[in-house]
Amino acid sequence: MKKLSVVAAVILHKGKYLCALKGEHKFPYLSHKYEFPGGKVELNETAEQALIREIREELNLAIGVKSYLLTVEHSYPDFQIELATYLCEAKSIDELVIHEHQDINWCQIDELEQLDWAAADLPIVQYLLNNKI
Repeated sequence: MKKLSVVAAVILHKGKYLCALKGEHKFPYLSHKYEFPGGKVELNETAEQALIREIREELNLAIGVKSYLLTVEHSYPDFQIELATYLCEAKSIDELVIHEHQDINWCQIDELEQLDWAAADLPIVQYLLNNKI
């Protein structure tokens, strides 16, 4: 089974979390699910550099990477994912443009559980709630 190592950004702005809604996906179990945005780390790139690049590409958003949070390992039916998650701060949201997602929401911490998350992102939501980040 294919294993993907990716990074994800838990992006905060004015006390709210950026929650990105996926559109149609080749794997139906990922279609129309929320996720924390991110992507693959390129060769000769640090996790932090990958996050900054991916968030700029996907959302035209400048972020500062604050700290490492946790790594989630999850097995989907078609692949395994290792998701290293970092707490980030949006420097400004004035230029935000949605390129790869269907929609985004800025949510308070107590609203996170109400969204339909991708399975690999659920432990991140639980971590945020348990640690009141």
